[in-house]
Amino acid sequence: MQKLKTLLPGIILATLIYFVADFASSFIGQDLLSYAKSPISVVLFAVLIGIFISNFIEIPRMFEDGINFSVRYVLRFGIILLGIRISLSDVLEYGSISIPLVVLCIATVIIAVRLLRKVLNVSTKMSYLIAIGTSICGASAIVAMAPVINAKKGEITYAIANITVFGILGMFLYPYVAHEAFSGNQSAIGLFLGTAIHETAQVAASGLIYEQQYSSSKVLEVATITKLVRNTFLLAMIPLFAYIYARERDVKDYSLRSVFPLFVLGFVFMVIVRTAGDHLVTENILLITESLWADIIQVVKVGSGVCLSIAMAALGLSTKANELRAMGLKPFAAGLIAAFIVGVVSFITIHLFTAFSLI
Repeated sequence: MQKLKTLLPGIILATLIYFVADFASSFIGQDLLSYAKSPISVVLFAVLIGIFISNFIEIPRMFEDGINFSVRYVLRFGIILLGIRISLSDVLEYGSISIPLVVLCIATVIIAVRLLRKVLNVSTKMSYLIAIGTSICGASAIVAMAPVINAKKGEITYAIANITVFGILGMFLYPYVAHEAFSGNQSAIGLFLGTAIHETAQVAASGLIYEQQYSSSKVLEVATITKLVRNTFLLAMIPLFAYIYARERDVKDYSLRSVFPLFVLGFVFMVIVRTAGDHLVTENILLITESLWADIIQVVKVGSGVCLSIAMAALGLSTKANELRAMGLKPFAAGLIAAFIVGVVSFITIHLFTAFSLI
C-alpha cells in the first residue's frame, strides 16, 4: 500500500496529460482539419506536453516514482496489448503481395540507416530507433524497441518527433503523388501508401484523403492491410535488433535468451488471442457474438493506446530540452533520408510488380 501511494502521484499526473493530449489530437485533427480520425498522434502531443511541463515547471520529487514506473512498466503493458490489433489470418489472406514488398522496404531502410549512422555520426541507439520507426510502424515500434536497447529518454523523444514529422509530410503529399505516379492504379497506390508512410493513423488518413479526392475506397482498404502486414514484422524485428545490438556492443556471454525482450512474448500471446478468437467466433464455438468480440478487441485497442500515451507523457516529464538540442540535426537528416529511401524503394518495387502483372 505504501508503494502504491508513492507511485500514484506520478501516474495520475501522466494520466491527466494523456487526457489533455487526447483532446488536443481530436480537436486539431477532427474539428479543425475535419478528418474522421486525427492524423496527429496522441503520443506526440503527450510527449510535447510532458516536455513543456518538465522544462518550464519544477516538478516535486513526490511525482518521480510514478513517472519512472509509467516509463518502464506501463509502457511494456501497452506494448503487450498492441498485439490485439494483429490477426495472422488477415496477414495470410492479404499478404501474398505486400509481404515481399514490406520485407524489401524494411531491409533497405535498415541497411541505409546503418550506413548513415557512420556517415553522419549518429549514435547507435538513435539509429536503431529511426530504423525501426521508419521501417515498421512509427512511434509504436520506437517505444517497443527503446527498452530493449536501453535508449535514453531524449533519444526516444527525438526519434518519435523525427518519425512524426516525416510521416505527416508523406500523409499529405503521397496521395496526390501516388495517383499521378501509378496512373490511378488503386492497388498500387494502396500498397505505396501502406509502405511509405510511418504511422498507422497517418496511413489511414492518407487513404481517406485519396478517397475524398478521387472517390476510391479500395486504396484505403489496401493501404490499411499493407500497414497491418508491416506492423506484424515487429514480432521478428525487436528480438533481431536486440541480438544485433548485443553483438555490436560486444556483450560477453550473451545469448538470444538473455537479450530477448520478454514483453514480446506477451505481444505474441495477444496476437494468438486475436487470431484464435476471430476463428472461434466465426465458427460459433465461443458463446459470444461477433459484435461483442469486436467490442472486446476495441476496448483492448483503446487500453493499449491509453497505456502508451501515459507512458509517453511520463517520458516527456522526464526529458529536458537540452538533451534534445545536444543531439543536433544529424539524426533529423538520417530520418529524412530514411523516409525518402523507403518511398523510393516502394515506388520502384511496385512498378516492377505492375510490369510483371502481379498487381
